[in-house]
Amino acid sequence: MDFLLTEEMKMLKDMAYKFAVQEMAPVSRDCDLQEKYTPEIRKKAADNGLVAAWIPEQYGGPGAGFLGNAIITEELSRVDMGIGLNIVAASFGCEGVYFFGSEAQKQKYLPPVCKGETVSAGAFTEPNAGTDVAGYKTRAVKDGNDFVINGQKMFITNATVCDWMLTQCITNPEDKKHNSFSMIVVPANAKGVTRNKIHGKMGIRASDTGEIALEDVRAPQENLVGKQGRGFHQLMHFFDVTRILVAAQGLGLGIACLETAVKYSKERTAFGAPIGSYQISMQKFTEMAIRIEALRGLVYKSAWLVDVGKPDYTLGAMAKYYSGQTAVFCANAAVEIHGGYGYIEEYDVQKWYRDAKILELYEGTKEAEIMTIGRFLVSK
Repeated sequence: MDFLLTEEMKMLKDMAYKFAVQEMAPVSRDCDLQEKYTPEIRKKAADNGLVAAWIPEQYGGPGAGFLGNAIITEELSRVDMGIGLNIVAASFGCEGVYFFGSEAQKQKYLPPVCKGETVSAGAFTEPNAGTDVAGYKTRAVKDGNDFVINGQKMFITNATVCDWMLTQCITNPEDKKHNSFSMIVVPANAKGVTRNKIHGKMGIRASDTGEIALEDVRAPQENLVGKQGRGFHQLMHFFDVTRILVAAQGLGLGIACLETAVKYSKERTAFGAPIGSYQISMQKFTEMAIRIEALRGLVYKSAWLVDVGKPDYTLGAMAKYYSGQTAVFCANAAVEIHGGYGYIEEYDVQKWYRDAKILELYEGTKEAEIMTIGRFLVSK
């Protein structure tokens, strides 16, 4: 058992953080205020091997694996979770193509994303069905050599900036619910696709989130990913892997909150002494540090197990669940340490407080993770 990162991973970790400080930090506040997407930073990140880092070299990726991808996500999220998401989620949707797509599909769709030339998206969530994946209503009907797709998608990351979207559709309505879905690649510029950006998000405001309407959209049947009717099962595996990335976001944000709060506590005085010298401050720091260290173990181990071919998806669900809790706790504690200053725009902790909450909501709510973990424990 070896808990030490390789020299390559240490270098990747250091490079990712330096990139975030140099390229992301200067524009972080402006992007948050203006809800500004950052394609130029994404392209620079791709040039440095930070986009789709998990994709193997044979498909144009850096080949850093899911542990490398988690480490990159952690380091970018220490600076700005929204801009970081523009980088690490530029390949969101590629996981489905990689795990279930044909060789031709992998060669067509993956390399351009790795190079920063294109952006993918996962068009899954719908207005009335988020965690209830089996409740999706979007329908794809065969017509000649095409699928004709009708439906609506909601809260889609990269909705208005993506070049293609991996779309979950009902293709076999006569079959049992879990056998009725299929994954289909839909070009974002296809006729009948309407995309609208969602404004006014509480956090991760630099990340592009939108709604997508599909009205008689035609996609070639060759764009079917994997086997028809297996889309639900494919999506479950998809989320088993991508939730590790989300867990790594919470790890990075938690670290930022702790580091910033400790630094501030040394500078700010109350009753004649630095506020960091008081036991109540030390208690907050200690609880933050313990949660962060525990979360790091969950994130790194779950990512590493995927890389060595022994995935533990219950552990991944634990990492995702604990990530949301840790991020929210650390952000709240950091705001409290900053007092009134933590409540105003000038200080980053107020932004991190807003960003943290999404980690308990997307990629499976914390309640959904409880059900996933609980069912496994009961079934043993």
